[in-house]
Amino acid sequence: MNVAVCADVGSTYTKVAVVDLAGGGLVSAAAVPTTVASDVLHGLDAAVGAAGVGLGSGEVPWFVCSSAGGGLRLAVIGYEPLVTAQAGRRVGLSAGADVVHVAAGRLGRAELTALRAARADVVLLVGGTDGGDAETLTHNATRLARARWRVPVVLAGNVDVRDDLHGLLAGAGVPVTVADNVLPRIGVLAPVSARAAIRQVFLRHVIGGKGLSRGGRFARLVRAATPDAVLSGVEVLADVAGGDLVVVDVGGATTDVYSVLTPDERASGPGREVAGELWRARTVEGDLGVRWSAPGVVRAAVEERLVAAGEGDGLAAEAAVRAADPGFLPADAVGRAVDARFAALAATVALRRHARGVGTGERSGRDLRDVRLLVGSGGVLRHAPDGDAAGVLDAVLSDHAGGWALPRAARPVVDADYVLAAAGLLAGEHPVAARALLRPLLG
Repeated sequence: MNVAVCADVGSTYTKVAVVDLAGGGLVSAAAVPTTVASDVLHGLDAAVGAAGVGLGSGEVPWFVCSSAGGGLRLAVIGYEPLVTAQAGRRVGLSAGADVVHVAAGRLGRAELTALRAARADVVLLVGGTDGGDAETLTHNATRLARARWRVPVVLAGNVDVRDDLHGLLAGAGVPVTVADNVLPRIGVLAPVSARAAIRQVFLRHVIGGKGLSRGGRFARLVRAATPDAVLSGVEVLADVAGGDLVVVDVGGATTDVYSVLTPDERASGPGREVAGELWRARTVEGDLGVRWSAPGVVRAAVEERLVAAGEGDGLAAEAAVRAADPGFLPADAVGRAVDARFAALAATVALRRHARGVGTGERSGRDLRDVRLLVGSGGVLRHAPDGDAAGVLDAVLSDHAGGWALPRAARPVVDADYVLAAAGLLAGEHPVAARALLRPLLG
């Protein structure tokens, strides 16, 4: 059988799916704890072995993504907050990055200090539409060059000065990669080139620099950051489904929301955002998770009035237990019900924020009324009893108090086999298999 190994090396678990490349079927799957403390290859090889694939076979291709070691931390430097800086942030999220810092305007001493404190793996330097303002972008590139900056930079601003600034940065020893302008014209967001550049910088500089593995084998195996692979899988699923969809991925530390909306009359008119719309988009809620960030779920749920007064203290105590022991597994139905409650709260708050644009700097959110498919992902849903997992998604779809328009006719499903990341990894070289792998999600 012509198969491929698709693996996601996560911060907690390494998941492997063996896929039939001819028919797109899932042949086998396995998951083992990620071996961050020693060498992530130990866990990866163990997971592949558990899935029944011979490690010595050079004929079986491996497609690997990773979020181990914190994934990809991105800082964005733009011209002004509501235009190029916001456009850069959206592009960074679409590239699978955790956007840890956004700055706008001219970099000074305080701004450089804050940028260093963010500990970004990559800096996305943007500013000015093509033919527009070039002074701010030039100032910021010059400031980084004089500061002897050594964190990789993706330069994706005004094309008129791009080549000169590339020479300036490279001449100062700054690792710099050039991409097309993320905002070539007001209201036109062009993420493809910058997203590809960020991916390449992640593979070339970040994976090998996190100390996750000795030697170069792991760096050679990894093809994408996990959220980038998942977004690619979501894009394939949207093409197969032929309509708007949302994916909510509830993790231990973050809850990621991916949405794919069909461009229509919403893309133009007086309400159009000057930073442009990204119809295939991702947001990351770093305070919402069912383990490390469980206390953040309780705080956010209280603020959103999703938790009754008598429930808050008990949830806070349970959240503290989970945050102190991220490997915690519930031992009985009561514990599983608490996990499901955390997942429902995290998913609901994350969808509210995604739809409303809260925390993104957007003046308007995402119009999800035409969403036809709501996909739940994450270990807390994959391993939950069917009723608990369905209850989490039902809570999202019945949330009438969030100040956002509910999907009018969405069908909830759970990515129980964790195929979205695998499909995203396969999409470039094996698009037919990727599409076939996702069809079971459509029923």
